[in-house]
Amino acid sequence: MNRTLRIGTRGSALALAQTGAVADALERAGASVEIVTVSTPGDRSAAPIAEIGVGVFTSALREALATREVDIAVHSFKDLPTAADPRLSLAAVPAREDPRDALVARDGLTLGELPVGATVGTGSPRRAAQLKALGLGLEVVPLRGNVDTRLRKVTDGELDAVVLARAGLARLGRLDVITEALDPIQMLPAPAQGALAIECRVDDVDTEHLLQSTLDDQASRAAVAAERAMLAALEAGCSAPVGALAEVVEDLVDDGTTDGRVVLRLSLRGVAATPQNEILRASATGDVTAADQLGRTVAAELLDLGAAVLSGPEA
Repeated sequence: MNRTLRIGTRGSALALAQTGAVADALERAGASVEIVTVSTPGDRSAAPIAEIGVGVFTSALREALATREVDIAVHSFKDLPTAADPRLSLAAVPAREDPRDALVARDGLTLGELPVGATVGTGSPRRAAQLKALGLGLEVVPLRGNVDTRLRKVTDGELDAVVLARAGLARLGRLDVITEALDPIQMLPAPAQGALAIECRVDDVDTEHLLQSTLDDQASRAAVAAERAMLAALEAGCSAPVGALAEVVEDLVDDGTTDGRVVLRLSLRGVAATPQNEILRASATGDVTAADQLGRTVAAELLDLGAAVLSGPEA
């Protein structure tokens, strides 16, 4: 491939860090690349995400890709609508960062050490619902802005703590600010949190092959596929108060031998918040090659439990 590949990205510090890592990997594989910043409606608006809509950070990137302004688009996977764009190929899902949520609190406090009435900022109904369900008496307040803006709310004393994606802090080199990485038992992350989605045009076979061979991680792709299939089956956008985490795990199969046989399986846990802020939980394990079916199975169990998913912003 002789041409220079134009990689489209949002202009935030986090988006540029993510895209820089992708560009570095492609350059190591011998490709020539150029990073192109694309302004999105989400970047230009200070309104709550619920008002400006699902896909607000990704639609402009996808249009730039479809109209050949760029050749590759790098997305935070959790920002993508669950519906595929027929013009584009999900060419690669790189190895996923740690998907957990992270607490950044004053005085180095953990979640359990925050006093009753402490103010915790988040822009995510998923995080808000799970925080409230812990019964710690915390006051959860809405929050928007980039990572630095959110962290400053704590250092300036405006809030006692904020909850952010650990992956974003890792990519920005800010893991030192985390006072606690939240166990998924306490708080399941957003579907696809910590994962990137690398898209190209469906007719650009050379670029698709390069991205697949250089960046794609099959375990991360399977896990994210299960999580997003669950989200889609709940008929919710990527901004709904839904949490999910899939992991590839080892399972022992009794095949008649003394030790049995170890196979890889996909384990999925899901949560959904009802309008009454009740947290419903479901889980299942399935074949790694049947991620979509596993996601639908867990979604069906959540619906049987009474899940009524409300739209809202995930950030």
